[in-house]
Amino acid sequence: MTDNHGQVAGLLLAAGGGRRLGGRPKALLEHRGRPLVEYAAGVLRAAGCSRVHVVLGAGADAVRERAELPGCVLVENPAWEEGMGSSLRAGLESLRDTGARAALVSLVDQPGIGREATARLLAAYGSPATLAAAAYEGRRGHPVLLGADHWTDIAATATGDRGARAYLRARADAITLVECADVARPHDIDTVADLVHLE
Repeated sequence: MTDNHGQVAGLLLAAGGGRRLGGRPKALLEHRGRPLVEYAAGVLRAAGCSRVHVVLGAGADAVRERAELPGCVLVENPAWEEGMGSSLRAGLESLRDTGARAALVSLVDQPGIGREATARLLAAYGSPATLAAAAYEGRRGHPVLLGADHWTDIAATATGDRGARAYLRARADAITLVECADVARPHDIDTVADLVHLE
């Protein structure tokens, strides 16, 4: 499987501190016997992203020590406590001079979204103007595919925990929705009760 000749980079946001999980960094939660960040980066690779950037924040040193992330570019976000927006900005900035024409953005805390859904979204890439998102029974969710033409404006509006939400909402008519409910479960691991979604 190709990733459109390397034009689409995988961007994994894995900086969260797991505040509602008692301060356990989400990247280090265990899934299938390994750190969750390792699984999530592997999904991007298996879907066809040859370049994967991983944004780290909470527990970054422990993640580097415990997770096997061969070939991934690890991006440190010192402002991770400001929320997902800061991680998205850091990740997009890290891709600027790499030749990537789009970023396939996934979240570390959604282990129910695997290779099939991610590959479907990757296939939606057409040009640096592309905007696409996975959908679940018609509702927009993650991952999202952000063409490089949009990165500067997305970074300008990515604050708090909103990420690209405001930007995408304002351009809803331009977004290609890729239905994934048949192959993925978009659960977030936010609270202790959500840990049931980990294997």
